[in-house]
Amino acid sequence: MAKILLVEDNEMNRDMLSRRLSRKGHEVLIAVDGAEGVSMAMAKLPDLILMDMNLPVLDGWQATQQIKAAVETSTIPVIALTAHAMTGDREKCMKAGCDDYDTKPVEFPRLLGKIETLLKEAMQ
Repeated sequence: MAKILLVEDNEMNRDMLSRRLSRKGHEVLIAVDGAEGVSMAMAKLPDLILMDMNLPVLDGWQATQQIKAAVETSTIPVIALTAHAMTGDREKCMKAGCDDYDTKPVEFPRLLGKIETLLKEAMQ
């Protein structure tokens, strides 16, 4: 299965997502802010990143831009996770370099489908 970096500052969201992803067989790495997410992405080279957009230290938009700007991490798929579901929010996430977008509260089956699709595309 995949190595997934979960960048999420909310402990309840981190716990729920990491447990459910682990049960599906994925290895889950956790970062609690955007700066830690960037450094973990560089050091661990995950197969996919789940990026909360409202993060302390460095927000998800800035963290994603840095990850996508670095040669070694530029091809890692990033899914934006955000409570922002207003018009234009999806486009803002995609412009920052995210490969997909999902809203909170997370509907796990829908998110899992997006993860599986991006992982398959990354392997081709």
